[in-house]
Amino acid sequence: MEKIYQSLNKGIETLLVFIFGLLVIDVVWQVVSRYVIGQSSSFTEEFARFSLIWLTVLGAAYINGQKEGHLSMDFLLSKLPPEKKQSRQKVIQIAMALFALVIMVIGGGNLVYITLSLGQMSSALHIPLGYVYAIVPLCGCIIIFFSFYNFKKLNFE
Repeated sequence: MEKIYQSLNKGIETLLVFIFGLLVIDVVWQVVSRYVIGQSSSFTEEFARFSLIWLTVLGAAYINGQKEGHLSMDFLLSKLPPEKKQSRQKVIQIAMALFALVIMVIGGGNLVYITLSLGQMSSALHIPLGYVYAIVPLCGCIIIFFSFYNFKKLNFE
């Protein structure tokens, strides 16, 4: 499980850097085409929007895997004795996995299915919107894996 965790983390890191690099190139091209060439590219705004969606959702999944890295309010948790603290952290991991399952995997999967079955296409890039939204159920599965990984690590601490 540790090897899968490390590989998944490295893969998400690489993908995040790649998408961010494409976003920077896209925005620079948008500025150059608008102010230097005098004619704005038609696809740059839509590509920037879609890449921000992917960066946000993938980043949330990545941060979930970095147990100490995500934003949390742990004032009350830090005041608990160690045995209660560990049990509360387990409850938090289960709640995150359930949220990811219900909202991201099931709900996001329905969103992808509906947009693909309706044939919705993006206006400038002419790609099916279901492909853009497919990141939501995928990252839901990643969050579930990370939650179970963190839960298992709590058992050995």
